[in-house]
Amino acid sequence: MNSKDELKVIVEAADSKRAHKIVALDVHEVSLMADYFVIMDAASTRQVKSIADEVVDQAEEAGITVNEVEGKNSAKWILLDLGNVIVHVFQEDEREYYNLEKLWSDAPAVDIQDWIKD
Repeated sequence: MNSKDELKVIVEAADSKRAHKIVALDVHEVSLMADYFVIMDAASTRQVKSIADEVVDQAEEAGITVNEVEGKNSAKWILLDLGNVIVHVFQEDEREYYNLEKLWSDAPAVDIQDWIKD
């Protein structure tokens, strides 16, 4: 499975738990950390945890190694290190505050609309 296939698994898992405003950035040319960053938000700590749990479950089921999970106790910002893909699940206000999309503005967005159900 290549990193784009892994990205699809992650986006679909997050979408299945109704993550808001999912954005995927192709960071492989601007960062040594990963190929993709996925950023999303949710309205409550419960939903943030639920999204993170579903992403981890679906990743493991697809054979993607989960290296690290950070921030699960507070659930304001959960960071999932899945090797090729780094996932950021925020509460809405935390996402606005940290504004990772602006920080990584040199990275082009990936078209993920086909993976998101309306």
